[in-house]
Amino acid sequence: MHQFEPGKPAYLGVGEVPVRRILGLNPGLMTGPGTNSYLIGTNRLCMVDPGPADESQYENFMRAIGHAELEAIVVTHTHGDHSPGARRLAEATGAKLVGLAAPVGPGQDITFVPDRDYANREVFDFGEYSLELISTPGHVSNHVCYLLRETKILFTGDHILQGTTSVILPPDGSMRDYLKSLNLLRSESIRYLAPGHGEIMDEPIKEIDSLIAHRLKREEKIFERLRSTGPCNLEKLVSVAYDDVEAYLLPWAKKTLLAHLIKLKSEGFVEEIGNEWEVKEGVVNPNFY
Repeated sequence: MHQFEPGKPAYLGVGEVPVRRILGLNPGLMTGPGTNSYLIGTNRLCMVDPGPADESQYENFMRAIGHAELEAIVVTHTHGDHSPGARRLAEATGAKLVGLAAPVGPGQDITFVPDRDYANREVFDFGEYSLELISTPGHVSNHVCYLLRETKILFTGDHILQGTTSVILPPDGSMRDYLKSLNLLRSESIRYLAPGHGEIMDEPIKEIDSLIAHRLKREEKIFERLRSTGPCNLEKLVSVAYDDVEAYLLPWAKKTLLAHLIKLKSEGFVEEIGNEWEVKEGVVNPNFY
């Protein structure tokens, strides 16, 4: 496993297009070692996810850019640990801002304003390399990934993380969309996954399949626990459906639990009555796989 020093650019060492990872200065419960920012290219640079607004990290970025031209800052989504650093960096360098505007909701960075509306599958040409924007809603509605087409590195933001799973945040986030997005990526030609938090992964299909299986297994457990306990609220259900999760993570697990329940409700398997959830009458056992 690579050891990266926060704030110091380090080459990934995969593929012929140079990519430097600059680890954020924001370690924490939900960010792990910190947010990964990626600086792509030699002369015509592009930065992925500049992270929080931080004076020291801004200076680190400027040193890493040096005399080269930063042409674009691309963000995977507008949470506070991914996009707020973009605005000042763009003002200093003239880089265009690429990504999707922040949806309405808590934790969204409204300071990030893309230069224009960007489309799914849009390709950005930087001469020595090109990036393709791939829409991957799920974690939140405006989440996208970026494929470095020459070396097949996919910058995954919070869609695919190394060593952990992304929290799905309804009502803006959607478990149904998340699983669809994972299946979409499964059909792409990808060699490496470069996550927003954690290390580079070199078995993308294995990672994606593992995530899909994990989500569906959890969904099956939620359904079975709900059927055995009878009508119950989120607080009770999370304690039995996530009894393998540390207590300090349960507030986050409850958000993903709700995303699963909303999906199951849309499929006609469960229903919400008041503040309680229950298996819909007549439902025997959904085919989760």
